Amino acid sequence: MSPPFLFVESNRDLESESTLQELSMYDFAVETSCTGVEVAKFFEKSSLIPGAILLEQGKYVGMISRRQLLEFLIRPYAQELFFHQPLSLLYSYVSRAILLLPETMPILTAMQLVLKRSPELFTEPVVVQTASNKYKLLDVQELNIASWQIRGIETQVRYERSQAQMIQNEKMASLGRLVDGVAHEILDPVNFIYGNLSHVCNYYQDLIHLIAAYEKEVSDTSGEIQRFKEEIEFDFLEQDITKVLASIRVGAERLKKLVTGLQNFCHIDEVYPKPTDIHTCIEHILLLINSRINGEIKIVKNYAPLPPVYCYVGQLNQVFMNILSQAVDTLLNEAVKHQLNPNFTITTNKPQIEIVTKVISRETTKAEVLPPRWVSIRIIDNGSGMSPQLKQQIIDSFAAEKRVDKETSLSVSYQIITSRHGGELNLRSELGKGTEFEILLPLV
Repeated sequence: MSPPFLFVESNRDLESESTLQELSMYDFAVETSCTGVEVAKFFEKSSLIPGAILLEQGKYVGMISRRQLLEFLIRPYAQELFFHQPLSLLYSYVSRAILLLPETMPILTAMQLVLKRSPELFTEPVVVQTASNKYKLLDVQELNIASWQIRGIETQVRYERSQAQMIQNEKMASLGRLVDGVAHEILDPVNFIYGNLSHVCNYYQDLIHLIAAYEKEVSDTSGEIQRFKEEIEFDFLEQDITKVLASIRVGAERLKKLVTGLQNFCHIDEVYPKPTDIHTCIEHILLLINSRINGEIKIVKNYAPLPPVYCYVGQLNQVFMNILSQAVDTLLNEAVKHQLNPNFTITTNKPQIEIVTKVISRETTKAEVLPPRWVSIRIIDNGSGMSPQLKQQIIDSFAAEKRVDKETSLSVSYQIITSRHGGELNLRSELGKGTEFEILLPLV
């Protein structure tokens, strides 16, 4: 029987995903041929040892805790009968409800399994199996302290993140109000220009007709007037000014749509959701990112008739912006890689994003209380797709417990769709087959 050895990890920094191998554990193993009095002497020398690993010819057969040994030996006549007998005999009378866990198990998961044990076994040590197939003892108190430490870390991180999120939300709200005010100031002169263009066109036509009437009535125009007409290129001016006014009208319309889209994107949501035209939201976002996709990415729209959907417009716009930006970034990055490395292949010659909307029906069981009709918005790119590891990483970021460390734009989008709108955000992607994000919003 070897003396007990205590493994201590000094200066350990626990995290939410820390495992059992990061904790202090006891390596105290005895052969079942040893007597109870020998084990009791070791327990008497070290009051910290929670128990002993039992071996039979060097192979693990079980564990006997300090509590089990002492409680058994204080029974009437137990010392006379078993104190000098081998542990194999005593162990046959002891409860064998042993919790055996791998060292790679997360601390929080192990603590949950400990709490599921019956009350009389709550203080029993845990047997931890190492990668080298060795066995160690973990005191429940050590596990409990470590789990509380991790919970404290998570609580602190959540608190700090919530404080940072509140500050960020206030900044974004202030920025939204500022942008909305600037957009409003831009929209006023744009509306002034756009509204007066029709009058300018009418005035121009009237002046041209007046000049034509003068030329018809005055057959002999002076040489000075003729030279002036040639100097200003009157014939070209008469034709070109129509095109200039049309260009001004197109530019004013485009600027008006852009400012309106900016106002809608910076919209501050109210307490209750309002009916919204999904297609209008998508068009406004496409207009805002048009400078990035123009000429580089083909946008295919397959819109089906949709009823108004009750939602928070500002948050839904943020989701569309996040997903469309993700698709644009992916396709543009692949295009750059293709230019730098001719061996890098892409699925098609022309990067493309397809947006498909429709109303769908979903079958539900009696136990599920879900709306029968949903609005489906699918955003599909024809890029090279995601690797299984990257796809799983994004899906893991959707889970609440995974968002402790860092929130991404996609995890925020998932939270907005599921928590705020009661919908679903699904991801489908395969290497060589592109990526699809599907947003499902209930029709209520």
